[in-house]
Amino acid sequence: MAKGWKSDNLTKSLPEVHASIPVPETGSFLKRLMAFAGPGLMVAVGYMDPGNWATDIAGGSRFGYTLLSVILISNLFAMLLQHLSLKLGIATGRDLAQACRDHYSRPVSVALWVLCEIAIAACDLAEVIGSAIALNLLFGIPLAVGVCITALDVLVLLYLQHKGFRWLESIVGALIFVILLCFAYEIILAQPAVAAVLGGLVPHKEVITNPDMLYIAIGILGATVMPHNLYLHSSIVQTRDFAQTESGRRNAIKFATIDSTLSLFLAFFINAAILILSAAAFHTSGNHQVADITDAHRLLDPLLGATLASVVFAVALLASGQNSTLTGTLAGQIVMEGFLDIRLKPWLRRLITRLIAIVPALIVTVLYGEKGTSELLVFSQVVLSIQLSFAVVPLVLFTSDKLKMGIFVNPRWLTVLSWAVAGLIIVLNVVLLAGTV
Repeated sequence: MAKGWKSDNLTKSLPEVHASIPVPETGSFLKRLMAFAGPGLMVAVGYMDPGNWATDIAGGSRFGYTLLSVILISNLFAMLLQHLSLKLGIATGRDLAQACRDHYSRPVSVALWVLCEIAIAACDLAEVIGSAIALNLLFGIPLAVGVCITALDVLVLLYLQHKGFRWLESIVGALIFVILLCFAYEIILAQPAVAAVLGGLVPHKEVITNPDMLYIAIGILGATVMPHNLYLHSSIVQTRDFAQTESGRRNAIKFATIDSTLSLFLAFFINAAILILSAAAFHTSGNHQVADITDAHRLLDPLLGATLASVVFAVALLASGQNSTLTGTLAGQIVMEGFLDIRLKPWLRRLITRLIAIVPALIVTVLYGEKGTSELLVFSQVVLSIQLSFAVVPLVLFTSDKLKMGIFVNPRWLTVLSWAVAGLIIVLNVVLLAGTV
């Protein structure tokens, strides 16, 4: 039995794909890096889901480029936390949910599992609504019908995972590329002021002193760092078949961290592009109150003078929503198996996850229509904010424990920095929650 843990970990995380992707122990740096590339992209998806769009659009339309610095800082926080997550998975052979089950009592583990399931359902809710809005904007499909259509991605996920985990990673990567191309096109049309964009990356004191700006800034942070991603990452890095030795794990942590950091930089560019587009198209034209995805779509064509602008925007939204649902349903499987050690058939587990999100989304769209879905989108981000600290605190606690991590324990400076980031996230999310309530 490993030191620091109550019991041996006899169950592999995501057993159907565990250590299914071989990685070379020798060869060029690029060849070895490419073998580890993929999990970072799947995690990065959570940082550009439809829940992020509303806060980025509102921030850009109201305050121009000022809040770009908040997106940058949020992504730096995310890079740190995802590094801790992948390190936990590689060094201990446990995902975060399995680590919690071992460390905490049964009642605490069940409580953490319930909170995590609520967070995944809230995140799934944002993705379901985002996809339904995109289908409505592109094809005129009613929102309620669009919500039902999004349930089909369960079948897609099952098929791709049956083909191999690399297929799933490839599809996610391709959809991210589609989103990136869409926003590159939009940015070229919007022609933002380069000097103003660069100036926005520098933190401004107004972000703290202006209550309205602070509220949206906290919303951006709350929508950026996703709790389910910390569970997801600690599991999917274990799909690589690396040597179970000190040097094998050390190399795995190094390459997985590079993969994660580069992927999150990509997520930063996409989130920044949404805010830059909103600032260039709406703020500069005097449309300071655009805080709704549908409004943004409606205004893009007349403001940018291109009939394709709104279509490309909706395509990016659809790709974002579908990408996020794939990783969200996978995270649902990981937390149920990790916290409770209950093994359901993958199709049944994913169907349950989708229904938890689809039922409330369907009720709201039928009863309240477009306005209700927009409010539900905001509410889902608040729920995520509440749950975040319950994932961050155990993660920092475990990776700072020498008995649990051995030689891979966080160095002192990283422990201090991690607790500082965790504390700041908790305080800001409490402020966001209080302001929303």
